[in-house]
Amino acid sequence: MARINLLPWRAERREQRKREFFMQLGIAAAAAVAVVILCVLFMDARIASQNSDNDYLTGEIKQLDAKIAEIKDLQKTKSQLLARKQIIEQLQENRAQMVHLFDELVKTIPDGARLTALKQNGDILTLDGVAQSNATVAEYMRNIEASPWLGAADLVKTENKHGDSRTPYEFELVVHLGKPKDGENGAPGSASSSTVAAAPASAASVTASPAAAGSAAKAPASAASSAQKTASVPAASASKGGAQ
Repeated sequence: MARINLLPWRAERREQRKREFFMQLGIAAAAAVAVVILCVLFMDARIASQNSDNDYLTGEIKQLDAKIAEIKDLQKTKSQLLARKQIIEQLQENRAQMVHLFDELVKTIPDGARLTALKQNGDILTLDGVAQSNATVAEYMRNIEASPWLGAADLVKTENKHGDSRTPYEFELVVHLGKPKDGENGAPGSASSSTVAAAPASAASVTASPAAAGSAAKAPASAASSAQKTASVPAASASKGGAQ
């Protein structure tokens, strides 16, 4: 015999499905909350890690800035030391140059001329003096240009003041200082010999008397007068023979 259920099973099944739905909804909500919490914790961890990296980089940047400032100070000190070294080297060179300069000033000035003022500004030397004639000034300029420690000489002025009968001409020269090239020792003998060889025969005969006077000055006092009288003819003949 068949059994027939007359109870309201549809209502019970509906209530059961409703309970299952709410249970699934709660589980889903709990899972969503858990996922959100995990995401928040993960992002907080990433932010903390990034902040830690930023702090580390900030510290390293500060150390590098300190090292850069130290390097700049060292470079500044190095530049100052190099500048001081260059100044010292320049002073050393100028000290040797001044010795040779005064030596060349004594060697190049001819008879019949003397200096009254001397002024140096860097590599420019200004010479003021008096001379017997313009030819003496020209000879002085040639001697200066032949000197290895002196360069080109520019004549600023030469005037006949008629103040002194022996040296009536006042002159001013601008000389560019120089240094001898390789192989040049600055010996005065070579410069004077080249000057005499380049001069004409007439000029050599004219300048023979100062040379004779110089040689007679070095001779003993007993033979000075005789050497001055007889030196002009041999010196002139020697100069003509050298020119030939």
